[in-house]
Parts: sequence; C-alpha cells; structure tokens
Amino acid sequence: MVYRLIAPALFALEPEAAHRLTMGALGLVPAPGPAAAGPLAIRVAGLDFPNPVGLAAGFDKDAAVPDAVLRLGFGFAEVGSITPRPQPGNPRPRLFRLREDRAVINRMGFNNGGAVAALARLTKRKRRGVVGVNVGANKDSSDRIADYLAGIATFAPVADYLTVNISSPNTPGLRDLQAEGELAALLSAIAADRRPADPPVFLKVAPDLADGDHERIVRAAIDNGIAGLIVANTTISRPPLRSAHAGEKGGLSGAPLHDLALAQLRRFRSVAGGQLPLIGVGGIASAEQAWERIRAGATLVQLYTALVYEGPGLARRITRGFEALMRRDGFNSIAEAVGSE
Repeated sequence: MVYRLIAPALFALEPEAAHRLTMGALGLVPAPGPAAAGPLAIRVAGLDFPNPVGLAAGFDKDAAVPDAVLRLGFGFAEVGSITPRPQPGNPRPRLFRLREDRAVINRMGFNNGGAVAALARLTKRKRRGVVGVNVGANKDSSDRIADYLAGIATFAPVADYLTVNISSPNTPGLRDLQAEGELAALLSAIAADRRPADPPVFLKVAPDLADGDHERIVRAAIDNGIAGLIVANTTISRPPLRSAHAGEKGGLSGAPLHDLALAQLRRFRSVAGGQLPLIGVGGIASAEQAWERIRAGATLVQLYTALVYEGPGLARRITRGFEALMRRDGFNSIAEAVGSE
C-alpha cells in the first residue's frame, strides 16, 4: 500500500536516479528481521536457505545493501555482477522502464566499483543470511577466464556461493563463453583452481539458446563440478511490446521474459534429469508464478524487475503465498514440490 503511494514519484525520476534513491532508503528504513527457517526452508548445494525466494544480481551491483535486502524477507541475495577492476559501464541512457509491459530493458555493461571495494564491504558483514556474489569479466580484459578465476578467488572467503555470469548481453563477446570450446575451457579452469573450502559455484545462462545448447551446458557443468544453473538472464529477443522504449537495445527482463525463461527451465530440467539443481529467474512477479517455477524444476527462484512494479514487499507476499499453495497442493515442504508438475 505504501509503495503504491510513492511509486509515481519514483517513476517520475530517471531510472538510475530512482535506483540510487531506493538503495539509499533501504539502509535507512526499519524493516523486519531476516527470514526465519520454517516449512519453506530448503537445502541446496550444501547451503540452508530459509526460503527459496532470492534477489537476483543487478540490483546491488556493489554489495552495498545485502543485509537490508535480506530484511525484506528474501531467503538469499545475490550481489554483483562484480568485475576485477572498476568500470563505468556503457554510456547513458542505458536503463529503460517499459511500464505498459511491466518490463525493463538495460544495457548497463557491468558498471561497478570493482572487486576490492566490494570485498571490503562484504568482509564487514556478520554473515547472518545467505549472500552470493555474481562475478563477471571486465569489458577490456585480454583474458576473461583469468578475470573469472580472480573473482572467484577474491570472494570465496566472504561469499556463501558464487555465480559465474557469462550470459549478460551487454558486454560484447561475453556470451561467446557459452559456446562449446570456450565453456569447457572456462569451467575446467575453474575446476582446476578450486580449493576444498571454496563455496559452491553456480553458472548463469542466457535464455537465448539453440537446440543442443542445453545438453552440452549441462554436460560441461556436471563434468566440472558446477553446483547449479541459474536459468535465465535477460533476453535479446523481442516479443510483442507496447512501450515507447520497446526498440532500445539491451537485455529485456520482466513480464515479457516469463514464458521464455519458464520454457528454458523446463528444457534444462529434462536434460539434467535431477543431476543439477536449477534456479529459476525471469518474469516472476507473484507467488503463483514462483510456485510454477518450483514445480517446473527450480529448487530456488530469483526476481528483480518485478520489484520495480510491485514494491519491496513482494518477497514476503510470495513466501506467504507459498504456504497457502503448499497446503492446496498437498506438499509438506518446498523440496517435495520441486519438479512435481
């Protein structure tokens, strides 16, 4: 209710200015404590999540407010993408609200303050909730595999899990790392560099995949000890859109991504056959949509764009809805519901 009153003022601001204001407000406004474990708790990749609803990377690029995010009722938060060196990202304007479509197009380009600054913030955390770190490569890097290895090594001591993001469409050539030879080289390098105490590593993939991509991605992930797949990042495809910014270049997220992301999740579930945990993301804006993703094979779900339109209470609304949906469908736990459709 409160968000409905202030949303018009936020929408009147330029999107990045509104985002900065939101980030600042998160650290100031009192909020309930972190989500407590209960019937929604689930264990994935050796980690205990109080509930399966997480905030996707992109909101907190510099690891500035992960604990404030957890106080909103999220079961986990993923910060980043963070690159080894600071970089400004792509020229502005680079973030566009598509209000009529309840969507966003962004071409941010991994804008962030770099690993050193983010590490300093995360080191100060008391680690009372699950926080993952999404790592990326610098745009001008001559060795992107080395960038990912550096990111993993830097954040392994302070992250509960790490995400290797090779699926952003806004860094030229980054998605080439999803190709067969490049992906095998990257994941085998990560496996060779891995230490026993390192946290689990997830791989975030694009929704824009061709026939055969799912099989080789799953095979490479399993062969190299990847703990799970995050399905999926923003799309460069363009379903029918109504908004004035529909023609902008960049990654599309929000409601128009829903069907594609769900279809890709189902495809990965079919290929993985339960051998690899899946995290569903893309177009989730309600408890029913998140529940559909769980039943389609996701052990966890993430959201971000929906917060722009639904407000900061969305995580708690989804988790409350989960409890009712579990009772309706006869499940005693989230784990029972995973892949049950």
